[in-house]
Amino acid sequence: MFVINCKNYEEIAGDKIIKFVKTAEKISKKYKVKIAIAPPQHLIGLVSNSSIPILAQHIDDSKIGSTTGFVIPELLKKSKVKGSLINHSEHRISSKEIQKLVLKLKELKMLSIVCVKDVAEARKYAKLNPDYIAIEPPELIGSGKAVSKERPELITKAADAVKSAKNNTKLLCGAGIVSGEDVSKAVELGSKGILVASGIIKAKNWDKIISEFAKALV
Repeated sequence: MFVINCKNYEEIAGDKIIKFVKTAEKISKKYKVKIAIAPPQHLIGLVSNSSIPILAQHIDDSKIGSTTGFVIPELLKKSKVKGSLINHSEHRISSKEIQKLVLKLKELKMLSIVCVKDVAEARKYAKLNPDYIAIEPPELIGSGKAVSKERPELITKAADAVKSAKNNTKLLCGAGIVSGEDVSKAVELGSKGILVASGIIKAKNWDKIISEFAKALV
């Protein structure tokens, strides 16, 4: 699983998101790698008909109806969005909300990716049986220093923590990934995929870098 979080980077603004998603679609098909993209929330509608999964960057535990400004999973599903990141380090929420949202996405048959900062959180939230736990130490996010090189033991321990839940949850690894080598190392250490952002979005050649990461996963 190869998840690209576009955050709110300017490189992806406006209809540039369409070009980006089309590039990812082509590479996903070529290398038979599952690529999912989380665009800025307001751009989801431009790419929700994509052949690859489109995810929300965040969802709220709010009801359908008069909840102005909240992002509701039930409505996302009607817009063909396949799931969401939950508790990203730049948008942390309470453990009670995480629990409710994982359950809600499960009921809606949507993908849940719970982001965690350390092994203790990986162990705790893996018990909720989300589809994925994504471990990202906050100090390495956007640093260009990959967790697989800087703190390899974190991936190994997180993989063990996720396995100990004895369910279907898989581990993704993120933070500072900028090369195919970083990706290969993460997989070698026990990760079942990657969650990346600036390492791809800010690259000069999207085709080249997404291909490099996809080949490393294969």
